[in-house]
Amino acid sequence: MQISSRFTVALHIFACVEYFKNQRKVTSDFLASSINTNPVIIRKILALLSKAGLIRVARGTGGIEVAMPLADITFLDVYRAVEPIENGMLFRFHENPNPDCPVGKNIHALLDGKLQAIQDAMEDRMKGYTLEDIRTGINEIIGDCENGK
Repeated sequence: MQISSRFTVALHIFACVEYFKNQRKVTSDFLASSINTNPVIIRKILALLSKAGLIRVARGTGGIEVAMPLADITFLDVYRAVEPIENGMLFRFHENPNPDCPVGKNIHALLDGKLQAIQDAMEDRMKGYTLEDIRTGINEIIGDCENGK
């Protein structure tokens, strides 16, 4: 299993929006050049982030802004906005295990709780990081680079 790149692209978007907000208008074309992807992909992710209430997008060349304080937006908020999961379950279980097989009829009892615990642990960790961490981190890294470190 691998989470799609939508999540990391969304975090990249927030880093750019915050870093460049006082320097230039941040548009989907500009973001696409930073992320090195097609602007259509960026616009789809922006639509998801906007629908979740995390950003505001001005149509045309109006730019993008974060809709609330960075410290109030967790990685989990971003993840849920761009990686919608079916029925709230991260792990999709194969359908119809054989009820006549001793393993098939018991596989849910064996794995459901464990898989939920894994999902809960991942979500709890994601709640511990915010977009403020991204802002602080990118400013530190870029500052170190500019200072020759």
